[in-house]
Amino acid sequence: MKRDSRLSGVLHVLLHMAEIDGPVTSDALAGMMQTNPVVIRRILAGLRKQGLVHSEKGHGGGWRLAKNLETVTLYDIHIALGSPGVLALGHRTEAPGCLVEQAVNNAMGEAFDAAEALLLSRFREITLASLSRDFHQRMQHCGNPGH
Repeated sequence: MKRDSRLSGVLHVLLHMAEIDGPVTSDALAGMMQTNPVVIRRILAGLRKQGLVHSEKGHGGGWRLAKNLETVTLYDIHIALGSPGVLALGHRTEAPGCLVEQAVNNAMGEAFDAAEALLLSRFREITLASLSRDFHQRMQHCGNPGH
């Protein structure tokens, strides 16, 4: 089963943007992320709708963070991505009339709901600033200015 890595990718892009003083082009971000600039523009356009980034057109233009890193949480970004499911597990639905399947799905559904609520609660506590601090500590420890 393929995992959805959009949140991780967006966090990566935003932290790169935070390290650059000034606007960053989609081409530059795509190079950092080893992807196509169109992918970056699509992602950032969605974040712009939520007020997390803004763009500047013309020569010297590009993308900038629109909010302070201390105020943006993983939950905010998760919402900006359309609130994708956070669990890869699912219910079996081949025999919806089966009482065993109903019992299993009920128990699993309650567990899934509790796990998702816990994870989303934790997402509300983690800011981009805390990720940036962690990155800087790791960079200082390793002496490696890369990503």
